[in-house]
Amino acid sequence: MEANSKKDKNRSVSWRSFAIVALILCVIIALRYLGIGEKLGDLRQWIHEFGSLAPFVYVLIYIIAVVAALPGAAITIAGGALFGSVTGVILVSIGSTIGASLAFIIARYVARNAIVRRLSGNETFQKLDRMTEEHGAIIVAITRLVPIFPFNLLNYGFGLTKVPFGTYVFWSWLCMIPGTILYVVGTDAVVSGVSQGNVPWPLVAAMVAAGIVLFFLVKFARRRLHAKDDKKESL
Repeated sequence: MEANSKKDKNRSVSWRSFAIVALILCVIIALRYLGIGEKLGDLRQWIHEFGSLAPFVYVLIYIIAVVAALPGAAITIAGGALFGSVTGVILVSIGSTIGASLAFIIARYVARNAIVRRLSGNETFQKLDRMTEEHGAIIVAITRLVPIFPFNLLNYGFGLTKVPFGTYVFWSWLCMIPGTILYVVGTDAVVSGVSQGNVPWPLVAAMVAAGIVLFFLVKFARRRLHAKDDKKESL
């Protein structure tokens, strides 16, 4: 059984690695051959027409997208293409945290009954609710580090659990940062590489460093989770 489990894990890691490489290749092809690079240039020009308000406009768009439960990957990638690595990471972090916090507040205080009706029969939410009740804040950290559940479900789902608002906001913000860096810096590296014709090694190094940090954070969080399970079993 253990051997099969290790094989499954190795196979999962291999597929994830392949998916990441394939995604990067698709982005490069799209930028170079499908004219998406020009569209990104138009989008960048439109955003920067707002002048000093451009970052605020982007953050507002991000917040609205999160609250509306729209996929966040596309707008996160756009942040790297529009603002570069440092500013992009900061803006995405602000937008995603505020959006997730508003969704939590809506679920807990504003439209709780409607969201309960919407999610009560959802098996994924039921699993999230059980795990949160058993393990508390560590589940917030793990689900932000590893995409076990859909991001949009988490934002509203956690509002229906017993997790304190401050705990939810802090761990959501902290544990979304490594993934944000991977997306934003990775996009900036690809865009810079295609537009300049060379490999932006500092950006690649930053992306690799973020990946390593994410790996060890996930490992630490899972170890804490298993430790709690073992402690409960011993009792």
